[in-house]
Amino acid sequence: MNEEMPRMPPASPLKILVVDDEAPARRRLVDLLARVDGVGEVLEAGDGAAAVRMIAEHRPAAVFLDMQMPGPSGLDVVGTVGAGRMPVTVFVTAYDQYAVRAFEASALDYLLKPFSDERFEAAMRRVLARLEEHRPAEEPPRWDRLVVKTAGATHIVKTTDIDWIEAVGVYVNLYVGGKALLYRSPIHVLADKLDPAHFVRIHRSAIVNLESILRLEPLSHGEFDVVLKHGGRTKVSRTYRGQLEQRLGQAL
Repeated sequence: MNEEMPRMPPASPLKILVVDDEAPARRRLVDLLARVDGVGEVLEAGDGAAAVRMIAEHRPAAVFLDMQMPGPSGLDVVGTVGAGRMPVTVFVTAYDQYAVRAFEASALDYLLKPFSDERFEAAMRRVLARLEEHRPAEEPPRWDRLVVKTAGATHIVKTTDIDWIEAVGVYVNLYVGGKALLYRSPIHVLADKLDPAHFVRIHRSAIVNLESILRLEPLSHGEFDVVLKHGGRTKVSRTYRGQLEQRLGQAL
């Protein structure tokens, strides 16, 4: 390839479908795709009916789709699958009169046979860029251990051992087994970094480990006291009550 293309992560090899009733045309695209970094598997279909079936079964990230074929055409494939459910689509054809209809069918690009390697590269760059735009956001890394420094030692605290966390000025106390450890970090940082599968913020000054909740005791005005293992007790405020209900999957 002449110009460097956007690179997909090695852990996410792309699956591409090539659809053309002419074997030499398929082979040319397969060979070109084999040279693209990040492409892991190239599937082939020789007609429109097979293309519809393979899109449903294999869910390719992109498809290079011949416009004119015996039986269902490329446009028929889009009509059957549905434009909104199609992979990123590049139409490939020897007939330029279909260009307008191709873009009306939500095609990303249109390769007119015979096309050069450079023209293919330009289309592939657009495919990779579009896929990158629609990549799901990666989950932020979560902390599973905290380094807590005290006057006498440095402790490595597993987050799952923390019963609850209480804001103390600009820092927090971590309650582990009934004992408080001062951790020099604001509570909002811990709210972002702890695994939401285990921890939920229930007050502007408190985060609890769901596994450490023993019971909830109702107070007035929709608030609750949370009674925790090892004798801890804190409050669910009305502001954060919804977050706890969402994590529990039911109303309080």
